[in-house]
Amino acid sequence: MEPLDDVRTDAYLRRLGVARPARATAESLRELHQRHLRAVPFENLAIHLGEDVALTPDAVFDKLVTGRRGGICYELNAGFAQLLVALGYRVELLQARVYGKDGAPGIPYDHLALRVDGRRLADVGFGEHSTYPLDLDEPGEQKDPGGVFLVRAAGDGTEGDLDVLRDGVPAYRLEARPRALADFRTGAWWHSTSPESGFTRGPVCSRLTEDGGRITLRDRTLISTSADGERTEEELATDEEVRAAYRARFGIALDRLPVALHPRLQGAHKGGA
Repeated sequence: MEPLDDVRTDAYLRRLGVARPARATAESLRELHQRHLRAVPFENLAIHLGEDVALTPDAVFDKLVTGRRGGICYELNAGFAQLLVALGYRVELLQARVYGKDGAPGIPYDHLALRVDGRRLADVGFGEHSTYPLDLDEPGEQKDPGGVFLVRAAGDGTEGDLDVLRDGVPAYRLEARPRALADFRTGAWWHSTSPESGFTRGPVCSRLTEDGGRITLRDRTLISTSADGERTEEELATDEEVRAAYRARFGIALDRLPVALHPRLQGAHKGGA
């Protein structure tokens, strides 16, 4: 992954609301990781606005920083990788397969995660996950505000693969071999078009809050979850209320709303029915 130049690096750091760290340390990585989860939402709005999910470094930067939007895992972690490399970290892109409710891993290139400096798992693109990077070399449980995590060798004995568990439930299977950003384009296309992808079923936008909770807008339902797990829901009645929630809660200004089943997806969903 190519690093950002100084101008773009400073712009990205302003997007996160954080000063440039003096050195590329583990502690600085923790702060950057948390700030990214708070400032840049996980959102699939492009799919429901009829926009392309373009996996090039320039397109990712322009969307996340210039456009002040969020994105799905490929975009969020690719953008974060560019920033980390510019700040002096060594970053590798890893492919992962997300476990479904049936306990089976999903498609290849289902998810993009980052290995930083050989031992840290950074992931700002998985929705509800760890607030801070995880230690890939730690054999025991890792307590985090997002839950209790465990990184262990893959259960089927696949050499080098790792399973990442949250609160005892497998989240995804991580492959150790480094990949290029272009390798994930097929996965991004599948998630953007397939009726089997959760991303095509409706718009969602979510981020961590400053107090350690989470705010999520799922179609027209605004969901607030406190740090201690208390959850409230509010149904937004009008288009203007939805647009106002995107602006106030996520800093996203939209001139039109995402459609739960965008016309470009209708044929794919009928074909998959």
